[in-house]
Amino acid sequence: MSQVPLSLIVEVKARREEARDIVTFELADPHGRPLPAFGAGAHIDVRVPSQGQEGLVRQYSLCNHPEERDRYQIGVLRDPNSRGGSVAMHDQLQEGDLIQISAPKNHFPLEPAKRILLLAGGIGITPLLCMAERLAHTGADFELHYCTRSPERTAFRERIDAAGFADRVRFHFDDGDEDQKLDLAGLLATPDPDARVYVCGPSGFIDAVMSTAKAQGWPDERLHSEYFAGAVTASEDDDSFEVRLASSGASYTVPADKTVHQVLAENGVEIMVSCEQGVCGTCLTRVLEGEPDHRDLFLEDHEHAANDQFTPCCSRAKSKVLVLDL
Repeated sequence: MSQVPLSLIVEVKARREEARDIVTFELADPHGRPLPAFGAGAHIDVRVPSQGQEGLVRQYSLCNHPEERDRYQIGVLRDPNSRGGSVAMHDQLQEGDLIQISAPKNHFPLEPAKRILLLAGGIGITPLLCMAERLAHTGADFELHYCTRSPERTAFRERIDAAGFADRVRFHFDDGDEDQKLDLAGLLATPDPDARVYVCGPSGFIDAVMSTAKAQGWPDERLHSEYFAGAVTASEDDDSFEVRLASSGASYTVPADKTVHQVLAENGVEIMVSCEQGVCGTCLTRVLEGEPDHRDLFLEDHEHAANDQFTPCCSRAKSKVLVLDL
């Protein structure tokens, strides 16, 4: 396995408890130099601090104003059921620490539209808050619906209340009154050909928004999503299959309990990986023959249907053999 190279060293300039189990980190160049520019919806790869090891690489959306070059701000939810990245960020990363990050990447960019609907679930507020900052700055027509379990788990509440776009934000709490909970069917009842919907948060929240919008007649090209939770990569019902490298003809068996990239790495074939959950698209690999079993959350439905590329960090095969452009 080959991790994505992280080219920037930044210092943790500030750490803030934003809400229960949510911390923000403000990152800046140690020498005060401007950081690479980014657009609304962008994220960075972060090498999570670890003791005596190279460290995990995780992705975090940038949530500050996209015209700022003096800092990056990320929000991290402490998830005890995660693979360890968020817990390490919460427990080990302190002000003054130096960490490695990548330059910003954007798989969730804002597209032109007369009206924008932003729907955030929990920590999914981070890229959408950046979008709200950008949209307000440009005078765009938008509204932000922010859904959380309770007020004490609602990050950035003070920042939003003090923002110039506060009147465009609606908070929805799971433990609140029924009349303040988000009415997805009502909100999306009338497809607007001049509008776009952006949604980010837990998989269940995104799936609910997307399925409701499609049922109401919203076209796919007007719906944009970004997942934080990873894909299901394996199950006890999975069959083994072969992957063959087009360049050498070498063939390797992928058993049910291993991923394609794990098997290739064991045999000295390196593929660049980052999230290892089918979210970021870093490991995207061209398929020359065979039918992939797509399990990523990165490719769109029409890209899955083409079956000419897949994510070897999590996806498998429906055919007995996959021939890869490697």
